Amino acid sequence: MSNILVVDDEAGIRELLQEILNDEGHQVVLAENAESARFAFDSNAPDLVLLDIWMPDTDGITLLKEWSASGQLLMPVVMMSGHGTIDTAVEATKIGAFEFLEKPIALQKLLHTVSRALKHRSTRSKPFSGLSALGKSPVILELQSRLQQVRQTRGVVLFVGERGSHFELAARTLHPNDAPWIAPEDISWLANNPLDILQKAERGTLFLKDEISHLGKLEQKGLALLIARLDKLEVRLICCSSQPLPRLVSEGLFDPDLFQALSGLTVSLPSLREHRDDVPEIAKQLLLSLVDSKESSTKTFDIAALNLLRLYDWPFNWNELQNVVRTVALTCLTEEITAADVKRVLSQFEQVHSNDSGNSFSFDLPLREARDMFERLYFEHHIEKASGNMSRIADTVGLERTHLYRKLKQLDVKFSRKPD
Repeated sequence: MSNILVVDDEAGIRELLQEILNDEGHQVVLAENAESARFAFDSNAPDLVLLDIWMPDTDGITLLKEWSASGQLLMPVVMMSGHGTIDTAVEATKIGAFEFLEKPIALQKLLHTVSRALKHRSTRSKPFSGLSALGKSPVILELQSRLQQVRQTRGVVLFVGERGSHFELAARTLHPNDAPWIAPEDISWLANNPLDILQKAERGTLFLKDEISHLGKLEQKGLALLIARLDKLEVRLICCSSQPLPRLVSEGLFDPDLFQALSGLTVSLPSLREHRDDVPEIAKQLLLSLVDSKESSTKTFDIAALNLLRLYDWPFNWNELQNVVRTVALTCLTEEITAADVKRVLSQFEQVHSNDSGNSFSFDLPLREARDMFERLYFEHHIEKASGNMSRIADTVGLERTHLYRKLKQLDVKFSRKPD
């Protein structure tokens, strides 16, 4: 029996498709818009998605792009539309859609397409499956064993590691497939409506994508309130941090009671440097994922290119490796990615690292890291311009001084207070 997600804003069509597919022995989950589709997608891990293009909140093409960009497009997606055009069908196929069906959908056409799509899924490569994506070195096998033990628990888990570590991959390893997976994109909800989000994660997993070291006072209060209700709703909360929380506590930037509540079960994630021999295989699997989702044409690494990736230090770890592989795949002019191609891309990233306190900026970083880098460069510019006069800097950037000090410490910007 296959699990099929049907996304369509017309109730009659949803119910008809559900009836037909149930009769064929499939389990069907329904979603009426993009928001409910995202929740159902994360909660149910469907084997196939039937996705309407025209919806009132977010169109199906945009939703398809989201899943493709996040590496989640590991199942066939069949697009549906009553106003289909050749251009739309071509665009959907390029993004990764399996097929395009025009409404009204003939019964035999629907059943034939569903059958082919499910057979395609069974033969498709699945490059990522939990932490197996990170290789088979002793350090990763040990991490897998630890997380297998942690998986049996509930409550709070804190992952610590360097910037760009595989926090979400480790978090998904702890998550059971048949439970809700909630991972909000920002942290504003912690200050505004923490319990509403917690309700959505009942008997499932709530993962904070933003590092908890970035939380302000209001967000910290919201998180403390949320933690107090975890047991009642049987929710596992997973947080992450690349900054030492004890230091933030000692500097008055992080609530000590909240730190104690979060650190009861802490798991350290290894850097890529600690298992660099796995990097070639990881890179090949990342490339395969790009090709499989049709984001890249068929490409392969030569041996010299893989060795360069193995020897690189990866200061931004998993996130940086993903970005390098994607960049080289989309900019390489031949089917074989050579050492010269890898050198060209790595040199761009090395320039960013060597000028981390200078005036270089990379648009190839994940949004949160790009934001932190920009803010760091921005404040360093104004510190130098004002010769370290904090009152003048606060006036220029439009921040209250206490907030300014907190922001500089959070970004790890070096500064010395000059007389005002």
